[in-house]
Amino acid sequence: MKIVKIMTILCGLSLLATSCSEPKKEADFKYVVDQFADLQILRYKIPGWESLTLRQKAYIYHLSEAAKCGRDILFDQNFKYNLKIRKALEKIIKEYKGDTSSKEYQEFLVYAKRVFFSNGIHHHYAEEKFTPECSREYFETLLSETGQGSVAEELLPVIYDMELYTWRRYTGESGDKLLKSSVNFYSGGITRAEADAFYAKMEDPKDTTPVSYGLNSRLVKENGIIREEVYKADGLYGNTIREIVKHLEKAKEYAENSTQAKCIDLLIKYYDTGSLETWDEYNVAWVQDTESVVDFVNGFIEDYNDPLGRKATWEGLVNFKDMEASKRTEIISANAQWFEDNSPIDDRFKKEQVKGVSAKVITAACLAGDCYPSTPIGINLPNANWIRKDYGSKSVTIANITDAYNKAAEESPKSLTTEFYYSTQDMELIKKYRDLTDNLHTDLHECLGHGSGQLLPGVSSSALGEYNSALEEARADLFALYYLADPKLVELGIIPDDQAYKAEYLSQTVNGLFTQFTRVELGKTNTQAHMQDRKLIAQWCYENGLKEKIGAEKDVIEKIVKDGKTYFIINDYPALRNLYGELLKEIQRIKSEGDYKAGKNLIETYAVNIDYDLHKEVLERYASLDLKPYKGFINPDIVPVTDKKGNITDYKVVYNDDYLKQMLEYGEKYSFE
Repeated sequence: MKIVKIMTILCGLSLLATSCSEPKKEADFKYVVDQFADLQILRYKIPGWESLTLRQKAYIYHLSEAAKCGRDILFDQNFKYNLKIRKALEKIIKEYKGDTSSKEYQEFLVYAKRVFFSNGIHHHYAEEKFTPECSREYFETLLSETGQGSVAEELLPVIYDMELYTWRRYTGESGDKLLKSSVNFYSGGITRAEADAFYAKMEDPKDTTPVSYGLNSRLVKENGIIREEVYKADGLYGNTIREIVKHLEKAKEYAENSTQAKCIDLLIKYYDTGSLETWDEYNVAWVQDTESVVDFVNGFIEDYNDPLGRKATWEGLVNFKDMEASKRTEIISANAQWFEDNSPIDDRFKKEQVKGVSAKVITAACLAGDCYPSTPIGINLPNANWIRKDYGSKSVTIANITDAYNKAAEESPKSLTTEFYYSTQDMELIKKYRDLTDNLHTDLHECLGHGSGQLLPGVSSSALGEYNSALEEARADLFALYYLADPKLVELGIIPDDQAYKAEYLSQTVNGLFTQFTRVELGKTNTQAHMQDRKLIAQWCYENGLKEKIGAEKDVIEKIVKDGKTYFIINDYPALRNLYGELLKEIQRIKSEGDYKAGKNLIETYAVNIDYDLHKEVLERYASLDLKPYKGFINPDIVPVTDKKGNITDYKVVYNDDYLKQMLEYGEKYSFE
């Protein structure tokens, strides 16, 4: 699982520039490199690079090449026409000889950059198809003048007709979720009932070490027969997977130790065979490698984009350990059993013995697949519940990505804090503690939240279906929020005092009830799993903390309207912590028992619908600040340095500042499908 954060910042910079190397002064380094539509493009630094050995740098370089090779897979998984459309866009940008300064061409260019960012034609977060601002006739001219007139009839309706392929992942209640979704995990008109029945035959409720059936395959129906097309070297996405394997084999030569080499061998075997048993072997080996400095994620990992919460998108991340910052996460993981034992959940769902929980702060060196350009700030893997229980999990907080968000915000002349927080006292609370508590929230969410609790025997990890992702993220968030206020954190020395937690409680409340909906079109529902998680928590606590319900003088969370503007304040922080504990207890029960009906009820009641008037207000106030609600990143280049004889003597980091250039370069260099 991964925790995603969208920060809001503003900076007016040139849209196109050239690459630059490491600046000598921090002030010379600008984090914001491009902005368009609802997006802002940032870059991140790789601090500590020079302290790595040549062998570690070489290892990171080859792992990064393996990661970047998987880009085509994600595009195709998101929608069957994405690769054709992306390649058509790339050809226009590189070959069109007409007036590129015209309004319509600039509108086309914005569309192209949005497609590159979202890894397809559906919004990366809202999941609804977006269309170009330029006219359909103009787009057809661009295709024709770059020798692509033959594809216009096929592609233009897909691009422009909002009645076709409207949703990447459909979450509505009317109609079949698979038939109304555009994700390319199911082919041939397979219904939800057919897909559920296909996998139900495979699953054995008595199996205590079940594989994640369907994780790495497309389900296809031909002539009434349903079968799987497995992602592997001689199967689906074989061209790309073989390229990934080439670089993994090269990376293995520079592995830090035999444990890493074993992990790579198992990963290659998995890619060669598509065997989910081998995937589990790899994850068991990977989670036990806690001593290496360099680490990576490479494979079909998260199931957020699947309407049934079963099939995984491809992603890659290469990183190395931040030794100093990891001291706090090591303290947390060392005390994992205490946190498990003192959790407010039912004792039946607690792990008697927490195994293998490790946590660290990392520096990202390469983002890829479903981690690029939009990326998480924390990750906890593996996702298989039985591996978590028997072998543990690894959790990371990505320090340089969080730092880039914060530094980019400093480049902005405007702030959300002064617009959306009610009092000077609340603003000072956020200013004093939020950066710290935000990182700790991520640490606790990933290290302990996802790794806590257990399923009852016989309960399938897919029992909650399409609601699993939002409920699991809510469970991890609630675990983190509940413990942020615990005196144990002060005792352990990882939080300075008993007031700091209030900053996170306040920011999570304001975001969950109000500000996050700047990312949703007016009148639409809330569909993204992380946003549903935040709204579920905040809305449930708001409604269950009303004074008439709890018999108090004030609401736990109070809504205030002043000068026509809405604000949310917290009147009773300890009471809010108790509410977090109550909701955590119920969501853990739902997960542990596989209570689909109760999980659905929580999501549909508290997480989906947005109050229209509040939504309209937050959009208007946000628009007045001229900010962008979504952020993403371009990668630095890791470049070999050679001597006169051609021997590699070092690897240097080159910091790019041209988003479009990187998108086109990746399209040329890492496209194999």
